[in-house]
Amino acid sequence: MERDTAPRLRGVLETAIYVADLGRSTTWYRDLFGFEVLIEDDRMCAFDVGGRDVLLLFLKGGTLESVDTPGGRIPPHDAEGRIHFAFAADVADIPVWERRLARAGVEVESRVEWKATAKSLYFRDPDGHLVELATPGLWANY
Repeated sequence: MERDTAPRLRGVLETAIYVADLGRSTTWYRDLFGFEVLIEDDRMCAFDVGGRDVLLLFLKGGTLESVDTPGGRIPPHDAEGRIHFAFAADVADIPVWERRLARAGVEVESRVEWKATAKSLYFRDPDGHLVELATPGLWANY
């Protein structure tokens, strides 16, 4: 049997989280990070992150049915629990982020200094998801 080699992927395009109050979370992410809203409706909000990635906020229970679009059907999905994801940040911006988080009343839960110059800040969003700001050097290819 011939074994296929997987084609190389270009990256992670979307990160999806599920939130209890879509309006509250949309405002929190837009105001704290300055994200541009790409699409917004009563079940989801899509943000442009850094001009190349998309953060999707879905209302918990709001995507339990398939959604028909002009181009095809999006299957149902949903999730529970507090998840973790990270945004890439420059090391020089970490003090700026710390001040911004403090002004917004967001408590930094943890600070980690990784190898060489890599640093991480950890904090929670309104739904308790663990958000990380990570600087270059954390991963070999980042």
